Parts: sequence; structure tokens; C-alpha cells
Amino acid sequence: MKVIDLTHFISEDMPVYPGTEGPKFKPANSYEVDGFKETLMTMYTHTGTHMDPPAHLFAGRTTLDQFPITQFVGKALVVDCSDLKEGQRITMDSISKNKDKADQAEFILFRLGWDKYWGTEQYFGDYPYIDDEVVDFLIKGNKKGVGLDVIGIDPIPDENLPIHKRLFKENEIVVIENLMNLDLVGSDLFIFCALPLKHIDADGSPIRAIAILD
Repeated sequence: MKVIDLTHFISEDMPVYPGTEGPKFKPANSYEVDGFKETLMTMYTHTGTHMDPPAHLFAGRTTLDQFPITQFVGKALVVDCSDLKEGQRITMDSISKNKDKADQAEFILFRLGWDKYWGTEQYFGDYPYIDDEVVDFLIKGNKKGVGLDVIGIDPIPDENLPIHKRLFKENEIVVIENLMNLDLVGSDLFIFCALPLKHIDADGSPIRAIAILD
């Protein structure tokens, strides 16, 4: 068995979505004073490698804590789209290269190679994004989730978030953003685990995402 970490480190200087604050780490207890070390960590629920549920956009829809734990584990496939240039769409052409496996997968993870820009201004650039036909494929295939190695499934300038809305309006699906190391997984199906923090009324959560290969 081989385990690959698909999760970025959380740090005070990490990239965060425009308009939000980065995480803060404040010493709360020390070895010298208290005999143990503890840190107060403050951050948004959509910090770093994280997961969005339908309740992120729609009141009354499913929060992460309302999903069964099985929602966060399953067969996954990485779709390599690293040949796409800035601003290009991810189309069914990319999925069709491995369609049989894509049909079997419960999670579709799109590799754009954007994780190499983590920590630079280019990470917030004009990254490729999925088109309507790909959204239809995810919905009709009853996928548990879709993930990418970019900061958002919608382009940053599009504040209306149409892709999020189409996925979340009526479907029980999660969106995973800011993945990394998808180039290490290969082109076969594998077990994907993306576990959010278990807190009440979760509109999102940082996750520890891993790939488990035979």
C-alpha cells in the first residue's frame, strides 16, 4: 500500500481566497509556564485544502456534518488537464481519454498542475475551469465529489459562482479545492479520503486529503 498526501500545509503566510484573512497562530500555553504547549488557531472554514458542501451557497441545503462519513471516502480518478493553457475550459475531451474509469469513479479530481504556483501571485491567475458538459457529467454520474489543484472551481473574477450553484442546488456533492501532488497518483482508480473536521453546521472545512494506492 502506498499513501500520497494531497494536502497543502496551513501557515500564516499561505495563499487564501481574495477577501478573506489568513490563519493566525497564537501561543496559548507554554512548557515553561504551564508544563505543556497549546496554540490558539484561528482560520476561515474554507482555508487551504478544503471542502465545500451545498450549504456553502444555499440556506437549508446539506452541511458537511449532515453527510454520512461514506461521502468522504471512495474510488477516485485523476484527470490530467495539465496541458491546458490559462483561461481554457476543461471539457469532456479530457475525461473521454479514460471514460470507463471516470464512469466508475466516485470522485473526479482534475489535475491542472497549478499547485506548483502555490505561494505565488500566479496561483490567483486565470486557471482553467470545467465547462457545462463536465458539470452535467458529474451530476448525472451521481459523483460524491469533484476536486482540483486550484483555489476555486469557479474563476476568481466570477463572483456569481455559477459552477458551484449548478453543482449544489439539488445535488449531494462536495467540492474540494487547493489539492496538490495529483501528478503522483497516476491514471488508475485509487481510494481517495478527504475528511473534514466534524463540527456542527459546517459550511466548509479544511481537510486532510490522501490517495491510497495498492
